[in-house]
Amino acid sequence: MNYEEVEKNARENLKGSCKVCPICNGKACAGQVPGMGGKGTGAAFKINIESLDAYKLNMRVIHNAKNPDTATVLFGKRMDVPVFAAPVSGTTLNMGGKFSEEEYIQWVIEGCVDAGIYPMVGDTAVDSFLTTNLEQLKKFDGRGIAIIKPWENSNVIKKIKLAEAAGAYAVGMDIDAAGLITLALHGKPVGPKTVEEISQIVESTQLPFILKGIMTVDEAELALEAGVSAIVVSNHGGRVLDQTPGVADVLPEIAEAVKGKLTILADGGIRNGIDVLKMLALGADGVLIGRPFVTASFGGQTDGVKLYIETIKSELKSAMVLTGCKTIEDISDRIIY
Repeated sequence: MNYEEVEKNARENLKGSCKVCPICNGKACAGQVPGMGGKGTGAAFKINIESLDAYKLNMRVIHNAKNPDTATVLFGKRMDVPVFAAPVSGTTLNMGGKFSEEEYIQWVIEGCVDAGIYPMVGDTAVDSFLTTNLEQLKKFDGRGIAIIKPWENSNVIKKIKLAEAAGAYAVGMDIDAAGLITLALHGKPVGPKTVEEISQIVESTQLPFILKGIMTVDEAELALEAGVSAIVVSNHGGRVLDQTPGVADVLPEIAEAVKGKLTILADGGIRNGIDVLKMLALGADGVLIGRPFVTASFGGQTDGVKLYIETIKSELKSAMVLTGCKTIEDISDRIIY
């Protein structure tokens, strides 16, 4: 199986919910929420791609980085490449409904674990989805991270306990889902949190806690004040607020403010190994990738997911050779033009 076959199969299996465009840039699916698109004009989805593309790389070939090491350690776990599958849920609502949540998440988890990285499993308005995701994660010895929606605190903490029981090695909350239309349609409102509310959630678990949905320096500093282990710089794939800047636009100033004080992950517009390299150079310790894992799983199941990850590894390694980076730690803004 090659990746062109994966994409062809995915186009058929996603049944129009995603067109599997040559470049996943949000233009063909603008406004399709529910679905795989960005909210409103789709500008917040599109700017994630455009802002990352605007950065170019300095090519360097006089050095000794002949066989770079793409591995890293995040949250105490070694990863072959600093990439997580982002927490994407809702096969019926957003992905055409051909496959069940159980099938989809099993392919993503198994493909990630086999390829030497880890998945993040998500939460949604249908309570059984998180339960299903955690059941699948438990089959793989909990080798993944559970991300909970910003419900009222008692419900968030209850779901964190479910994740702990499933063996997840970290948990988090995608606070960028506050106001998500797909949840409101199910009568399951979510909302923002105060620093005190976030602290209460952090203190409810011994696991590393990740706060996803930070797009400004002041909120990165508030997350640090709340005691989180990590933040994800993310605009929720452009699905919650139209007209935000791109993740690559805001990442450098956030990294300047809190780098080294907590783990910084970036999520938005990352499609290939070059994009991974750019986000690391802009200040991220690792990245999340969302929509391409839907394509990979719907088009090739577990093998499709593994093929996509192996492609990213190969692209990243090649780009590290051509920018003079022997290790992930060597990647810095010196490679950015």
